[in-house]
Amino acid sequence: MNIIEGKLRGKCQRALGITTACASTPWGWPGFVPQYLRVSPVLEIVHLATSLTLLQAREKWAERMFFLPAMCSLAFFIFNQKGEVLISRLYRTDFKRSIADVFRIQVVSNSDVRSPIITLGSTSFFHVRVNNLYVVCVTKTNANAALVFEFCYRFISIAKSYFGKNNFVLIYELIDEISDYGYPQNSEIDTLKSYITTESVISSAIAVEESSKITTQATGATSWRRGDVKYKKNEAFVDVVETVNLSMSAKGTVLRADVDGHIQMRAYLSGTPECKFGLNDKLVIDKNSQGGASDAVELDDCRFHQCVRLNEFDTSRTISFIPPDGEFELMRYRSTSNVKLPLRVIPTVNEIGTTQVSYNIAVKANFGAKLSATNVVLRIPTPLNTTGVDCKVANGKAKYVPAENVVVWKIPRVQGGQECTFSATAGLTSTTTRQVWARPPIDVDFEVLMLTASGLIVRFLKVFEKSNYHSIKWVRYLTKASGSYQIRVCG
Repeated sequence: MNIIEGKLRGKCQRALGITTACASTPWGWPGFVPQYLRVSPVLEIVHLATSLTLLQAREKWAERMFFLPAMCSLAFFIFNQKGEVLISRLYRTDFKRSIADVFRIQVVSNSDVRSPIITLGSTSFFHVRVNNLYVVCVTKTNANAALVFEFCYRFISIAKSYFGKNNFVLIYELIDEISDYGYPQNSEIDTLKSYITTESVISSAIAVEESSKITTQATGATSWRRGDVKYKKNEAFVDVVETVNLSMSAKGTVLRADVDGHIQMRAYLSGTPECKFGLNDKLVIDKNSQGGASDAVELDDCRFHQCVRLNEFDTSRTISFIPPDGEFELMRYRSTSNVKLPLRVIPTVNEIGTTQVSYNIAVKANFGAKLSATNVVLRIPTPLNTTGVDCKVANGKAKYVPAENVVVWKIPRVQGGQECTFSATAGLTSTTTRQVWARPPIDVDFEVLMLTASGLIVRFLKVFEKSNYHSIKWVRYLTKASGSYQIRVCG
């Protein structure tokens, strides 16, 4: 009975978002309760399950219900690529399960639909496609689309963290925990793993103790971390990962250059540590509102994990936080100014009559000699009527792929300052009508360790904990491009 009571208490507190301070108010009924407070049995359940007085319960319920309609999902589905329903959860009587057929016909079976939102009458379907699955939320209310999609992506992250294969019972348990009556609830992975486990047996003594810890974690100031985490070796890993997006003309003019970056952290630290690390001294956030030096690092669209104390970052550019246990994304950002391009590609492509195309391409590494680019791959386009390509390279290997109409040039490693050259002649078949070659751009993929295209660096990383244990910190940088680094081969 204690286990059931503890779970009910924790569920109500999590659903209402009650803090530990509120949850610890004294038990007891108020001396006088007006009649209008007695009309709803829900308030009495909340009162009994959370130790709140009826007046506090009424105020908390009203406060919660005032904000929740911004995102109300009345139905949740997971479809496969054929439109078959794998998982379904109907939260209200507004919908019947036949609503799934509408999505299957209007979206899955209709290849022309590309929008992630489709509205039919008063019903809106929000969907996210992951591999061969559709994650779908359905609502009849005027829901906030950003919140609906955030809920979908949170569910996907939770699902990936829990399992790597089909597990229908666990999926339904997760859905019921992160959404209650159609309203999103707790979506912190670490907290969910505390009370939704894959273990089949747990002793009653442990269950009572765990339920108390779960309630504190889910309703406390740091819901993303438990305080009893212990490690023999305390380590913190920080990975600054940036993806470079480039569009450059054949003459070398940069048409577009920006960086999508994120800071990934793995924290294996005991207790409840306070972590701090500082970024560049010359760091400008939202360049439209502040003037910065020409050599400053300018970041746009910064997003932080909820554990970050934003007021300290605004004043000192220091990121201060109590990290979740394990791996998490601390920060995501974008940079559009002062982007350093790791590789410079200079293409020269000439059509010789109607039977040949000549290629002369140079790739130069624009970084220090101590660094190197690895897994460098250039996809060089050829005309549709190409019969064969004679390639000559001094570094790596080049191969013509007729099925894709490209020459794939692979270079295992390019040292900083090194220049690699490619020359080739493509033979063309004669055609009765001459077709103009569209000349698609050259795609470049690569990875460069210990380099950031935006110039962002971590100046220091410190860990503070009341036991003053020694911790080991690691920082790594990675700049890469995959399908988004393009150089045009026409003027």
